Amino acid sequence: MNLNIEMQKLKELAREAADIIEKYEHVRVISHNDADGLTSAGIICQALLRQDIRFHTSIVPRLDKSVVEMVKETTADDDLVIFCDMGSGQSDIISEIKQDIVVLDHHVPVGESPAKVLVNPHIVGIDGAMHISGSGVTFFVAMEMEPANIDLSGLAIAGAVGDKQIFSTLNGHILEEAVNAEVVSIKKGLKIGDGDIAKVLEYTPEPYLDITGDSEKIAQFLDFLGIEGNIKDLNPDQTKALTSAVALKLAKNASPEAVDAAIGDVYILNNEIVSNVYDLVAILNTCGKAEKYGMGLSICLKDKTHLEEARDMAISHQISIVENIKKGMDMVKEGTSIGYLIGEDMESTGMIASTFVRYVNPEMPFVAVNQVDELVKVSARGTRALVGKGLDLSFALREAAKSVGGEGGGHNVASGASIPPGTAEQFIAKVDEIVAEQLPKQEQTE
Repeated sequence: MNLNIEMQKLKELAREAADIIEKYEHVRVISHNDADGLTSAGIICQALLRQDIRFHTSIVPRLDKSVVEMVKETTADDDLVIFCDMGSGQSDIISEIKQDIVVLDHHVPVGESPAKVLVNPHIVGIDGAMHISGSGVTFFVAMEMEPANIDLSGLAIAGAVGDKQIFSTLNGHILEEAVNAEVVSIKKGLKIGDGDIAKVLEYTPEPYLDITGDSEKIAQFLDFLGIEGNIKDLNPDQTKALTSAVALKLAKNASPEAVDAAIGDVYILNNEIVSNVYDLVAILNTCGKAEKYGMGLSICLKDKTHLEEARDMAISHQISIVENIKKGMDMVKEGTSIGYLIGEDMESTGMIASTFVRYVNPEMPFVAVNQVDELVKVSARGTRALVGKGLDLSFALREAAKSVGGEGGGHNVASGASIPPGTAEQFIAKVDEIVAEQLPKQEQTE
């Protein structure tokens, strides 16, 4: 990878997008409802606001025909439509929109985009699953609109953390610029939110330890280490003892990337109203899940009105996630090449899938199927090591979903799908078959 050349190409696309955006008086923004989508919306909304460009923003859980119909009904003929953190894989759907379109996304492009400009790292040879998030792409465009938008880089860092990306190449570049501009600070430690250490370890689903959710075991663990109080107040020796003890716990089963995700650089966002990046990501993901989209976006826009309510919601949601992970682990089955579960009315299937593949069995990807009313949603997760051996969950879920009359896609390492009721077993069998072709058995067990 020649990063300088590829980054320059991405900046050129971002410049094209900025040139188009600046010609419009009113913009219709559509963005995804997870932490990356909400931070993407936060970045573009503030960039537009600073240019006196009016905008109307909607946050959506998925981009389907109903979203296109909504856009048609709420957009004037001379508006620009911007899709953030979505739009690359739905070219056929968004082609029904007659207004000019700009897509700022990091998912694998599918089909010929109807967008005036598609700003996407895959076009320039960079893997958007790991090296830049939707918010990172949006930040590149914001910087082309106005260099002073460097102060929004903290949101781009949060979006990348939310998508569990690595901080080298493009993310590394954004981080370096953010640190140089004193927008972000870095400290070493456990990659978790702030608060009382015992409580945070109890409700934090990541890292998922053998003591997570068990207050008695956590008390024994901390007593042994001689640690108590607020995480922010731990001295360097206490922080080192804590991280070493967690590393030992993770060494038993977890994947190497799970250890990296749990211990190391903690990003402090100096310009945001939630400074610990892991707290911000948890809050935004909770707002997205709870359909409190306005609350999530307002926090990205530095409005403190609903911040305490959002914090309380996030903690309750994390407690619920830990409970669901524990339940989910009892339902796990294994196919030839995948771990999977089929459940009903479960929360946080994506987190269950991530937890299994990171902390329980990193040797095979995991697929969680969840039936809610008449909708069957699927979350699948792998590891970077499995992707290196040939895993492509985006392809596997897209093809398997198509085979049962559903839709799927996403990243090679993390993907999702919607399938018709009654097709879960057939769908799982097809995913298992495809993954078995991608990961021959001898490679899985190396």
